Amino acid sequence: MPVFSPKEILDLVINHPIVPVFYHPDADHAQAIVQACYDGGLRVFEFTNRGDKALSVFTQLAGYVRKNCPEMALGIGTILTADDARKFIAAGADFVVQPVTTPTVGDVCRVQGVPWMPAGSTLNEIYQATLLGADLVKVFPGNVVGPGFIKAIKGPMPSLKLMVTGGVEPTSESLNAWFKAGVTAVGIGSQLFSGDSADPSALRDRVAALVQIVTPYIPQAA
Repeated sequence: MPVFSPKEILDLVINHPIVPVFYHPDADHAQAIVQACYDGGLRVFEFTNRGDKALSVFTQLAGYVRKNCPEMALGIGTILTADDARKFIAAGADFVVQPVTTPTVGDVCRVQGVPWMPAGSTLNEIYQATLLGADLVKVFPGNVVGPGFIKAIKGPMPSLKLMVTGGVEPTSESLNAWFKAGVTAVGIGSQLFSGDSADPSALRDRVAALVQIVTPYIPQAA
């Protein structure tokens, strides 16, 4: 039984539009990272299926989040097959993110009542994903298309809800460029956790500062 409804997940993304994209094979370290992001003000977190230990770590992480970060939606990313989608949903995934669009993964999510966030890098791919039932589409890789692409496609299709990942830097300049272009949210990967931010307390402070940058773009805060 999902903890959050699809609408609640979408609302969380809209209201907390920075989504960490993270993988680590050590469950204790992953828990510390998620806790730091939660304490810094984030409420959506994407753990990625990028290692042999991904499922076991995610399973432990899901239990930790339920107990210690009750307002956080924990999703699984880098899902390519329906079988993997089923496994991670059973392990507690609140939403499923793809680097591509695979209709069979979308079907699994729909049956399970779990939000599906497929990806595209062209207007046709993005639109087709919405026709397949995606309320939020991941634009990937962001560093290839750039903020100008987002601005251009939002012209004819202003209702699109887009989360760009790849090419988003944890800086005021980068965040402002993407949000001014019209993204709903951004996913930030390794750059968010580099340098001093590998330390949970430093990460918490960094996240809190980034939240302040994007707050003016949140509809309720505007």
